Amino acid sequence: MKLSPQWIRDFVDLTVDDRRLAEDLTNVGIGVEGISGAGADTVFEMEIGTNRPDAMNHYGVAREAAAIYDVPLKQLSAVSSRLSVKPSKDCSFPIIVEEPSLCPRFSARVIRGTRIQPSSEKVAHRLQLLGHRQISNAVDATNYVLWEMGKPTHVFDMDLLEGGKIIVRKARNGEFLKTLDGVERKLTSEDLVVCDAKKPVGLAGVMGGYDAMITEQTRNILIESAWWDPGIVRKMSRRHGIHTDASHRFERGADFESTVLSCDLVAQMILESGGGELVGEVVDVVAKPMDQAPVVLHVAEVQRILGGGLDSGQIFRLLKRLGFTLIPDGQGDEKFRVHIPSWRLDVEREIDVIEEIARLYGYDKFENTLPAYSGAVLELPRATMDAGVRRRALALGYNEAISLTFISHADAEKFSSVAAGFAESGQVLELENPLSEEASVMRTSLVPGMLDMLERNLNRDVPDARLFEIGSVYELHNGQRVEPQRACLGATLMAVRSLLPAAGQLDVSKGEHAVASEAFRGFKGDVENLLAAFAGVPSYEREAAEYFHPGRAARVRMNGAIVAQFGQIHPEMATARKLRQEVFLAEFDLETLYKNGLRTVRFTPIGKYPVVERDFSFVFADEISFEQMRQAVATAGPVELREFLPVEIFRGGSIAGGKYSILLRAKFQSGDRTLREEEVAQWSGKIVAALTELGGAQRV
Repeated sequence: MKLSPQWIRDFVDLTVDDRRLAEDLTNVGIGVEGISGAGADTVFEMEIGTNRPDAMNHYGVAREAAAIYDVPLKQLSAVSSRLSVKPSKDCSFPIIVEEPSLCPRFSARVIRGTRIQPSSEKVAHRLQLLGHRQISNAVDATNYVLWEMGKPTHVFDMDLLEGGKIIVRKARNGEFLKTLDGVERKLTSEDLVVCDAKKPVGLAGVMGGYDAMITEQTRNILIESAWWDPGIVRKMSRRHGIHTDASHRFERGADFESTVLSCDLVAQMILESGGGELVGEVVDVVAKPMDQAPVVLHVAEVQRILGGGLDSGQIFRLLKRLGFTLIPDGQGDEKFRVHIPSWRLDVEREIDVIEEIARLYGYDKFENTLPAYSGAVLELPRATMDAGVRRRALALGYNEAISLTFISHADAEKFSSVAAGFAESGQVLELENPLSEEASVMRTSLVPGMLDMLERNLNRDVPDARLFEIGSVYELHNGQRVEPQRACLGATLMAVRSLLPAAGQLDVSKGEHAVASEAFRGFKGDVENLLAAFAGVPSYEREAAEYFHPGRAARVRMNGAIVAQFGQIHPEMATARKLRQEVFLAEFDLETLYKNGLRTVRFTPIGKYPVVERDFSFVFADEISFEQMRQAVATAGPVELREFLPVEIFRGGSIAGGKYSILLRAKFQSGDRTLREEEVAQWSGKIVAALTELGGAQRV
């Protein structure tokens, strides 16, 4: 927001220039982000925290400046005391508050016989500096007071108020109110309105009504200043899509004691510019008194948090400069009962008062010390394993990302632990107050968030995205909430192919199916790399969750338990989520994976003796996987068997349907001697026997 330093100086005599003032205000939390203009046209670009509505005006900032430089602050009440009131025999304008909890205070003033005309040059110039256009002397007076002391007010044409009274009540379903912006709004019983005897004439704390607005024909004015409940104002502002200077302040909490003063200031400005008479005394309806409870401040607690450099005398002087009242409580001056000023609704606890002391005293004056700590730093049990997964993912070229923990109910069911095979049962954990239907439950998997992040990258022309995330998922098991930890890898087809051998990237003669299959094997290599950090031998199964491609997905087991699943996302899901290219995902159940522990790294010297290789060509049924072959050979093979790997797979030709030919290669090596031919032949025979027993037919 914009504020004028010259306007601030109306209330406090300062000897510093505008730039020094801006710097000092920023140091105490009243941020000045920029300065524009010069002289009387200088403007501060302010960034005021949402908890400080008291500083969203010139008098509030002047109060801060007076506290910073320890100089007197001129009182606004001295200005309003010069008002002269014409005695009135009739009763004051009646105000009826039907909702005291939502409108604890409502004040009003009556002016008769005034003239509506342009504001003075000073008022117009100051409002123009803040970006407000001139409307009329009466309306400009409310805007001027708003920016001067921070209290929103409103003016009604009294002759347009039917029944000669004001009623504050809940709206009735189906009622309509045409607001000052010319929009006719349909009201509900959740709206709080200011009404005359027959109709609504204003949306409380948000915007006035069109039917009672000030025009050039207005002669009699009712000035209104009320205190509205922040919650009801916030809800109405969001529901009707209106955000005004008034609602911005009422949503954050206005000064309860400022209603009469603001009425007086508006009245004085109208009388000075348009003439007229102030009729009767102020109407001040206090339907529900509000008083902030005092806070007990312990000097020892101030010194514990801020250091021993502050004594009770300094504490007393600092808080008094901010408008706080301190009364010694008990014997001595070891603690005070602090009475909070009405404009500081953000101060509720002892620590809030201590923060006020610290910011005014100056954070730069405190010594740089670390808090005392008698314990020791304890590393979490899984920290090493988490670091290992993170380090390997980063080394593979994946960037760490964080997704929302809220997903839709449909995604929670589709991507649950049961669907992934990580658990036998589980229920979703629903939010009591969801942000939206798309974020109504706690996530049961990291997959939905990863898909959203990959989609976002693809839509922003990042076709080679590689991401990973480590985080918790949330489910109910037997009525108990559980939060197992998971890890997820995600990569686009282009990202996976970019790390394949150059020939594999350039050769498009194999067709799209072969290219995707080769990319799947490349992504499988990343999964194997992450699993290689843990003890145990992974085994792979063709089955995977239904949201994966049926021919390019797998599950991984270690010691019989499922620890991961990975593959290409099913084409139907990719289409439904509008993914611009194929996407590969892997999800790891870290709870189960970590039970295996990290693999112990052992050094093995390179063998001194030659390696002997033997190839075996077999025909197997499609149901037989290489993992079954590997296990069968590992059981029958000798200790000298160093590697057993597939080299080539062939289908078609002379191979019958439902079967495939596979070329297998075994490598033998001894650590203490050169192998003899008869030894290798004997071991080869055992391998052939094991593969034959598995159902394979050796090709000659």
